[in-house]
Amino acid sequence: MSTGPASAEPPAASSVPSSTQSFRPSFQPSFPYKLVATDLDGTLLGEDHTVSARTREALAAATAAGAAHIIVTGRAVPWTRHILGDLGYDGLAVCGQGAQVYHAGEHKLLTSVTLDRQLAALAISKIEAEIGPLALAVSRDGLDGDVLVGPGYRVQEGPLPALVVDDPAELWSAPLNKVYIQHPELDDDALALAARATAGSLVAVVMAGAGVVEILPLGLSKATGLSLAARRLGVKAADTIAFGDMPNDIPMFGWARHGVAMANAHEDLKAVADEVTASNEDDGIAMVLEKLLLG
Repeated sequence: MSTGPASAEPPAASSVPSSTQSFRPSFQPSFPYKLVATDLDGTLLGEDHTVSARTREALAAATAAGAAHIIVTGRAVPWTRHILGDLGYDGLAVCGQGAQVYHAGEHKLLTSVTLDRQLAALAISKIEAEIGPLALAVSRDGLDGDVLVGPGYRVQEGPLPALVVDDPAELWSAPLNKVYIQHPELDDDALALAARATAGSLVAVVMAGAGVVEILPLGLSKATGLSLAARRLGVKAADTIAFGDMPNDIPMFGWARHGVAMANAHEDLKAVADEVTASNEDDGIAMVLEKLLLG
């Protein structure tokens, strides 16, 4: 799931082609899970950054059958709220790769884990000593935390706004929930592998999407955030089905009873998934939920 900085405002929800098939069961369906956990980018969202009508209806049918839907995303809260609002979502959401448990209905952070900035700076210095200079961006903590982009960091095209700063010291001037790293030559997988090998005893390193390698507090993952949220909902791992597309979803799959990778997922996630569905563009979530609802 991509969670990296970008430069444009989020697009308005687009209409769904008339050929999309709606799922409207004529009976009250049963459903084998109490919790449906979905990643956002590359999973729940299409390439237009919206949720299709078919997927909305399938999720609504699952919740009508007694399941709760929870979004589990690498995006921090400020980059997630507009999507939650568009969905009419007022429950708990796990944001920031598990760092934040957010109550959408109350607009309140229930938990927030910050990254030790001194430890992160040490980790980055160790990585740079091994593979050379990195370009950095950071996500500041809080309900309104900005994403700041430092010199040389390549900003992705997309709907997520970021602030460009000229002074690298400004990146470290306020509490953070993550640091984004880029390398001028290494691809995402190679960079994540090198960073983890060099500084994995100090911080967690995840690859969350194309061009998005992140440094997080050691031990933090989507699974830790999801387990906290599930506990608040009174739901267990054995009651959970999870959907994702990137290596940062691996811990969530390890925690949940059933992990479903999208057809567009990274091969590392497919390797540990219990099931592979269609892509996010082809309503892969809806296809699985509809089948489960029909028994």
